[in-house]
Amino acid sequence: MDVTAPFRLLGPAVRNLVTGVIIAASTFGIAQAQIGSARYASIVVDNASGKVMEAANADALRYPASLTKLMTLYMAFEALRDKRLTLGQSVPVTEHAASMEPSKLGLLPGTYFTVSDAILAIVTKSANDAACALGELIGGNEDRFAQMMTLRARSLGMSNSTFRNASGLPDAEQTTTARDLALLAHHLIQDFPEHYHYFSEPVFFFHGRNIPNHDRMLQAYDGADGLKTGYTLLAGHNLVTSAMRGGVRLIGVVMGARSNPERDLHMASLLDDGFEQLGVPVTRHAAPRFRLPSLMASADPSALPPTALRLAAFHLAGHHGKFARVPAHRWAVALASRPAVSAGARHPAAAKASAACGTGHHGCTLAVRDRRTGHSA
Repeated sequence: MDVTAPFRLLGPAVRNLVTGVIIAASTFGIAQAQIGSARYASIVVDNASGKVMEAANADALRYPASLTKLMTLYMAFEALRDKRLTLGQSVPVTEHAASMEPSKLGLLPGTYFTVSDAILAIVTKSANDAACALGELIGGNEDRFAQMMTLRARSLGMSNSTFRNASGLPDAEQTTTARDLALLAHHLIQDFPEHYHYFSEPVFFFHGRNIPNHDRMLQAYDGADGLKTGYTLLAGHNLVTSAMRGGVRLIGVVMGARSNPERDLHMASLLDDGFEQLGVPVTRHAAPRFRLPSLMASADPSALPPTALRLAAFHLAGHHGKFARVPAHRWAVALASRPAVSAGARHPAAAKASAACGTGHHGCTLAVRDRRTGHSA
């Protein structure tokens, strides 16, 4: 039996949004299981007081992946503050920088781009070649820059962090902790308020290309305004997010998730919990954490958590978020004729959509990574 047949009666936008909701349902069902995985770690901190709202394996060593670039950016912002760099300064592209594996801008050896472009490329595309080139400019070479990163991190109180490169590409000796990353995010926000806006830039325009920001939380979570995503095969899917609601700013770190949607939904839930603990109003639903209500024949779209719907839509639609504007009652019709899909069940339609996402079908960036190396943002 083809369970996707009823979906074909709908337009492609509605059909994709329905599939996104199903994927979100599956994600909610498995997100709790990640907490016991060998890669998992998380922490949520009140930026103003430093109070830890939630922590799990927060001091366990983990691979940072592209979260490394937060330290690269800290070093760049410090150099800008100290007048050792300017935003318009040219950054030379060496053979070494150009050789970095994706995600990358595709910079050519012997060319130049500006410090401002390097920062935007790191924030939005998580470009490894841009990060390496910027590190080489600051440190003279990448190895020396990594030593500078480690020393500066330790001076900030990041006692469990060691850096070996500017990008976060795999290195067995490059490790950090969720607590150290939360502290780094705090310092980026507090020490360089004049540069923090870079983390919320939705798109980077470079040589005729529009490069969207990898961080879906910016569009999908109310109050989110940065900071960075990260992924490698060994690290899993990592995320550092800052969000402001009701005058309260929280910093969240999630490491070792199984997928981008799981990572984002988990982060949203942890931040909601943190805001609630601090008395900031948060919309709550009867469904347990990480679970959507069963998608029954009588499914009421108003019962589905708004965060889950937004995240599903943005992951399926890409940075434009066009499917998020589809009226809820239109896709609810498709659910009305289907049997119940309990949260956590692997629905065939979800499996098919997930497989399609993995091959880049319909522009989905569910897992933006290089297929040969497993490296990504």
